[in-house]
Amino acid sequence: MITVATYNIRKGLGTDRRRQPDRILEVLHETHADIVALQEADRRFGARQSAIPAELIAQGEYKPVDFDIRPGGIGWHGNALLVRRSVEIREFEPIMLPTIEPRGAIMAELIINGAELRVIGMHLDLSGLLRRRQVRAILEHVRMRTRSMPTVLMGDLNEWSLHGGCIREFVPALHVAPTGRSYHSRRLVACLDRIIYTPDLHLVACGVHSSERARVASDHLPVWARFQRLAD
Repeated sequence: MITVATYNIRKGLGTDRRRQPDRILEVLHETHADIVALQEADRRFGARQSAIPAELIAQGEYKPVDFDIRPGGIGWHGNALLVRRSVEIREFEPIMLPTIEPRGAIMAELIINGAELRVIGMHLDLSGLLRRRQVRAILEHVRMRTRSMPTVLMGDLNEWSLHGGCIREFVPALHVAPTGRSYHSRRLVACLDRIIYTPDLHLVACGVHSSERARVASDHLPVWARFQRLAD
């Protein structure tokens, strides 16, 4: 089994207006995820350092996929991937997206429990037209990889439609996990955070993590999915 989660952490700023990165990590530990895609994981201004200090991450059970060459950064345009320490990181790279504002996606190819898994983390644009173009760019990037492997794509899609908009770009070739509403954490109105996966993965369970701590830590709740490879 492999458990993944995606979480827009709002730069560590909670709904109580307090910036507490340790609280974000506590929420991640509650999800028991093996792999986590983060959005808004760095500060937008100044040195644009990670919203969760690297030394704080090092004290826990996760390690970052180190996309960022800036001192104190862990991601690319706010996207970051955290994996359990036992996960082997084979390859990783940022994905350039068509955009007006700073947006991007990231990819990592991993070995987890002896099995290969490709993971895409993304935070898509507020514009519906750009979101669809961005999804096409991400899927084309995956198609250009030299080898196929089970793949999970996840992040904040900024898509309010359940089945329309940029979601149409994923189906029918990929499956969308019915995780549920994750925004706003205080009053759930939208499924902005999504997990999409290739047919060679079997979805065992999925949902929204809605603990008392999670409802305060960010304006989004983390969503999670548990998979089993069809070959297992």
